[in-house]
Amino acid sequence: MTYRLDAGAETAHWGYFDAGLAPRLTLASGERVTVSTVSGGPDVLPPADWGIPPGLRAIHDRFGGPVLPGHICTGPVAVEGARPGDVLQVDIEAIDLHYDWGYTFVAPLVGALPDEFRAKRLFHSRIDRARKVATMPWGHEIALDRPFFGVMAVAPPAEWGRVNTLPPRRNGGNLDNKELVAGTTLFLPVFVEGANFSVGDAHGAQGDGEVCITAIETGLVGTFRLTVRKDMSLAWPLAETPTHVLTMAFDPDLDAAVQIALRSMIDLLTARSGLDREEAFALMSLVADVRVTQVVNGNKGIHVMLAKKWLEKVR
Repeated sequence: MTYRLDAGAETAHWGYFDAGLAPRLTLASGERVTVSTVSGGPDVLPPADWGIPPGLRAIHDRFGGPVLPGHICTGPVAVEGARPGDVLQVDIEAIDLHYDWGYTFVAPLVGALPDEFRAKRLFHSRIDRARKVATMPWGHEIALDRPFFGVMAVAPPAEWGRVNTLPPRRNGGNLDNKELVAGTTLFLPVFVEGANFSVGDAHGAQGDGEVCITAIETGLVGTFRLTVRKDMSLAWPLAETPTHVLTMAFDPDLDAAVQIALRSMIDLLTARSGLDREEAFALMSLVADVRVTQVVNGNKGIHVMLAKKWLEKVR
């Protein structure tokens, strides 16, 4: 059975994660849910005749704006049996475009060049869902063949209190990792009973870095299979594509994030392949890729990509 949770005034939280936020839906481990998401406040909407989703209007009417600066998320979805210390396996089975426009903006004091631009400039793109392309106002067509959710998260630890969704953290959140497309599996450490999974910040297209602070921000519909893993333990989010494994880390210092992600990959390599730490580190220098996920969300992101064949047992 596949459940459905659509973005709306009763199913969204805007700008924050909180361990005390009640789930909108509860699944058994291994069940699927299809979730729709919306993006943007009233200040980024296109003309009304472009088609504004009713759920987005309802969210604006109910909340007026974000509780804390951040994203509109749908959820949370609880998973029976999830306990602190477990891992939530999120199989991203499908992602589809949800509406016919997107937005991108450049603004002062944000992005990778915060002092470079003195005024906000908003760009709306028309989305052709059949062709899977967005047309920018100056004419470029951008392929939307690998859409992904910028925000996927479980609830944070209760002691964190209410936190905004902007920086990625150990509970996931604003990962902005363009590898998290349909067919990828995300693993998140669990901090509260039920895990309480939320999703939002739909991206039609984004480059590594997300340098101006926005992607093609839009709406998406995703289908996820949520499974509790009691045979795993994680300190940081982890992902697997059909061909690669990704370790992820976030820190205000990009160098620190690199070191955390590298250590996580060394741990994974030694556990699965039987290499010792020195051998694993040497191999990574030859075949792993260290990529900058994003540099604009307070906690900068790094992901290390390693082809799965290197994880095969050697001794």
